[in-house]
Formats: sequence, C-alpha cells, structure tokens
Amino acid sequence: MSDNITARQALIMWCLLGRHGWAFQRDILPEVDRKDREALVAAGYITSTMINRTLLLKVEDRGWHWASTHLEAKLPPAMVVLQNWLGRLHDFLARSGGTLADFVGPAPETPPEPATRKPRARVRKPVPPKPPKPPRPLSPTALRKRIEVAYLLVTGGRKAEQALLSELRLKLADVNRDALDAGLLRILQGDKEGKKKARLGQLNDSKALTQSVREAAFSPGGEPYHLLWIQS
Repeated sequence: MSDNITARQALIMWCLLGRHGWAFQRDILPEVDRKDREALVAAGYITSTMINRTLLLKVEDRGWHWASTHLEAKLPPAMVVLQNWLGRLHDFLARSGGTLADFVGPAPETPPEPATRKPRARVRKPVPPKPPKPPRPLSPTALRKRIEVAYLLVTGGRKAEQALLSELRLKLADVNRDALDAGLLRILQGDKEGKKKARLGQLNDSKALTQSVREAAFSPGGEPYHLLWIQS
C-alpha cells in the first residue's frame, strides 16, 4: 500500500489518533470495515489485537509517521469540518516547529494482552486412605507375656521390685486400657492353684503423686493403686 491510503482509511487513522493512538474497534465511529482494518494492518500503520473478545486497534510508528506528513490527506466529503481543522493544525505545527506526537500528548496505557491459557491439567480427586484395620486383641497368654516384659523393662530386669503403673502403661501404650486392666487383674488373681504372683501398692508421698501417676492408677476394687510387684 502506498502512503495515499483511501479517505475512509485515513478517517480511521484520525479517529485512533484522536484517542491518543489506540481504541477498541467497537468505540470507533463510523464503523470500521474489516477490509479497511486489514489493509491498515498489512501496511504496518496499525496493529489489531483481540482482548477479552474485543479488537484493540493501535497506531504503530509507521502510522504516526504517515499522520505527521499527511495532515492534509483527503477525507470523505462529509468530514469537511475535520479536514479544515487538520489543515489549521498543519499550519500551526509548521510555524511552531512542533510535532504531531507533542500535540496529541502521551497516550494512556493500553490494556494488557491476555495471557495464553494453558490447558488445565486434569486433577484427580485424592482417594482417602483406607482406615487401618484395628489390631487383633491379644490373647490372655500373649498379654500376660507383654505385661511381664514391660515390668522387667521398668525394673531393670529384676522381679519382686516395685514398678510404677504409669511407667508400665507407657511401655504398653498400644494396648487398650480396659484390656490391660483385665490382664493385670488376671495376674493379681494368681495361678490355677490360687497362688498369688503379683500385688499392688499405693504411693503415700504426695510429692510423688503426680498427675500422670494418678491417671495411671489401677482401681480393681474402687481404691486407686499406683505400684505393681510381680514375684515370679
């Protein structure tokens, strides 16, 4: 395309320059034809960008150069008033030595181009983990063996030594309290012949009766006991 663009295309240029060099196509009157817009884009006078489903037209450097040297370019006959004003502007800039860009002034910032959307990755819903199966309850024999092992750990491997029930319970933290109490009761009840192999005791020292000691107490008859002895 030569610098002698059509009168209608020149009018589009002046509409954009009157808006500091850019405008949405929907805001330009008269309406911009696709043929005229594409011709100006092909010539490098303007760029056309789709923003939020609306075309943004912007005058580029080549378009500014054309405008500064074609203030007297022919416009449609109905635009005689604009034609006359552009002529006066041409004369003013020629006398003052100013430029069209100085006259138009700095343009407001153009809207940002929308970022290219990447395809959204398919997010799989996390599958909640299956709740762990509750441990199988210990048999009376297995529970007794664990109680005796925990007792020796508390007493340093010695039988007939007192052991705090609070420390014993810590060693058997994975055992249900009711099950553990039932196991302690069976040990206290003795063997088949009724021979006692364990006994309970109480702490009388108020300083030694800490909260954890009180909470770990075993109360088979309603009275709390804090110590355990296993004889053999």
